[in-house]
Amino acid sequence: MDIAKTLAKYLSTGDTVVLTGELGCGKTKFTEGFLSYFNLQDEISSPTFNIVNEYISKTANIYHFDVYRLSDVDEFYAIGGEEYFEKGICLIEWGELIQEALPFDYIQISFQKDFSKENTRILTFEAFGKKQETILEQLKEEFI
Repeated sequence: MDIAKTLAKYLSTGDTVVLTGELGCGKTKFTEGFLSYFNLQDEISSPTFNIVNEYISKTANIYHFDVYRLSDVDEFYAIGGEEYFEKGICLIEWGELIQEALPFDYIQISFQKDFSKENTRILTFEAFGKKQETILEQLKEEFI
């Protein structure tokens, strides 16, 4: 949650974060930490049945997607999903399922359970785009 909260301070409207990993590995918990930066942590709910939840703060609109239940990328286009990319910060759980709809620039975070420590997760970050590379470098410096 600390990493998510720290990442949030570097993001702004137009930025997208894709969260990948198996069920129960912490993607929604990460989003809770992310929202805490904007004092919205008490409003979080899993978007599993809504596809997208909108959170509005004084400084940013945050769109939290869970595209697990979409049958294909066309369903994402049908709901106007790509229109959200310009309107705020997008967090997309299971974003690898709509790979072709993602913006050119984004950050992908892969979650893995650490089976030797029940409440520990291994996060792997990947930047797509120059701005995202800079953001990840800043994030890394905060945790070294």
